[in-house]
Amino acid sequence: MKLLKYFSVFAVALLFSCSSNDDTPIQINETEDLIFVQEMQNETHTITIFTADGSLKQGYNKIYFQIKDGDDFINNADVSWMPVMQMTAMSHSGPHSEINKKANAETLYEGYIIFQMAQNDSEYWELNFNYNVEGAEYVAKDIIEVTPTDKNRVSVFTGNDDTRYIATLIEPDSPKVAVNDITVAIHKMENMMSFPIVNDYQLKIDPRMPSMGNHSSPNNEDLLQSDSDNLYHGKLSLTMTGYWKINLQLIDESGEVLKGEEVTETNESSSIYFEIEF
Repeated sequence: MKLLKYFSVFAVALLFSCSSNDDTPIQINETEDLIFVQEMQNETHTITIFTADGSLKQGYNKIYFQIKDGDDFINNADVSWMPVMQMTAMSHSGPHSEINKKANAETLYEGYIIFQMAQNDSEYWELNFNYNVEGAEYVAKDIIEVTPTDKNRVSVFTGNDDTRYIATLIEPDSPKVAVNDITVAIHKMENMMSFPIVNDYQLKIDPRMPSMGNHSSPNNEDLLQSDSDNLYHGKLSLTMTGYWKINLQLIDESGEVLKGEEVTETNESSSIYFEIEF
């Protein structure tokens, strides 16, 4: 009987210990692979912004953020955003995605913004958040720092259809001597605050090395739009390290070249292009 009594006490203690451990929530840091950019606040919430490298730059930016009420994360917000470039004579927005929860995340929201120009001494970008939490509407906004890039990864131009276009290089971000996957976003300016994605176009590419006789490379594939993400995907062959100019031609659904010229013996580059150096 004494042995049974001791065993019963041990069993109850073990059960209590296991139950306590099971009830303890597991804390997961959903931003451990990201770097802090900045915080912005209103009277109720703090929005903390992250990117992969801790900066916002001219061109394509994948942006992540969390919303907190004190120490508690807000995981059920319906969020929209609007980047606004405050210029001396006017203001305008830039291409930006809708906001969604990051896959398999509880507290982390994500989207992308394309800044077609960097800030300067007198002109700056402002980021505006509008969001709803359980029926209550909130606004948060602040000035953000958008730095220039040393290579051209975004091309802004007017096509022969009098439409203003923005073509932005997304990948490769870390190019290699290989046939690289290339991804480009193509938007058009509907008005100063609206930049929808362009559908069903084609982007022809002709990579050249100006310092090496302007030679090209084999096995490139022009970019076509994907139904999965609405971005344009193709193949970019880089046969050696160094500076490459990726000459572009934008072609509409009827096959008309809207902007860009073929590279020939008498024409060394297109008027629209990206730059890569590695």
